[in-house]
Amino acid sequence: MTATAAAASIEPASGDRSGARLPELSYFFPAHNEAANLRGLVAEALETLPALADRFEILIVDDGSRDETPAIADELAGAHAEVRAIHHPTNLGYGAALRSGFAAARYEALAFTDGDRQFKVADLERLLDRFARGDVDAVVGYRIRRADPLVRTLYAKAYRLANRIFFGLGIRDVDCACKLFGRASLEGVNVESGGAFFSAELLIKLSARGRRVAEVGVPHYPRTAGSPTGAKPAVVFRAVKDFWLLRLRLWATPRKALARGTPILGSR
Repeated sequence: MTATAAAASIEPASGDRSGARLPELSYFFPAHNEAANLRGLVAEALETLPALADRFEILIVDDGSRDETPAIADELAGAHAEVRAIHHPTNLGYGAALRSGFAAARYEALAFTDGDRQFKVADLERLLDRFARGDVDAVVGYRIRRADPLVRTLYAKAYRLANRIFFGLGIRDVDCACKLFGRASLEGVNVESGGAFFSAELLIKLSARGRRVAEVGVPHYPRTAGSPTGAKPAVVFRAVKDFWLLRLRLWATPRKALARGTPILGSR
């Protein structure tokens, strides 16, 4: 069983915004040793989100950070009623951090970016405007011009091709960390990967369930503080392992493979 490429539609970025607004929005981001970015990102979210939703929450998912991230997250949560901090005692991985954000989210729309500030919170409006048309279940961003070293861009192209060949996943930028989901689209969806394969697995399983996904271009900005971890050998190895485990299981027992993992959503 494979995901279908037809589940996604791609639309170019546009400066013509509808000004759509959500009744409620849960916004979260993973943070592993992002002390230098944390205050700025939360300040940006607090300034931006009131224009996008009537009610909102900001979830900081500290993934076992060893710098000042945990303390700053707690400080921000104590200072702002809209902010909550979630802590992993140890570093569990990117996918595990996203899973914690999804599970803790309380509202009907769920969106995330990364904690490294390579996406602007304001650019969630691009996704929101597309989502507001009501004909899709989720909207995922694709980086208009990727602000990463060449080697990471080449890895990303190879990864995209592998997902297309082995899963039929037609998403243009699988790992773009700017995504928006309607809560209903995630009901009944389980994801197993706790690493970098998380986003691909989620999109594969959404597509297998017939969820409608649109893609919208978003700007991507250079990292100005902190250090990236996505290209570390251990991270890449874990993603490759999870990729092949899912592919082999889908060949062997498709229904069981799609049901494996833990539910994306938590109880509210």
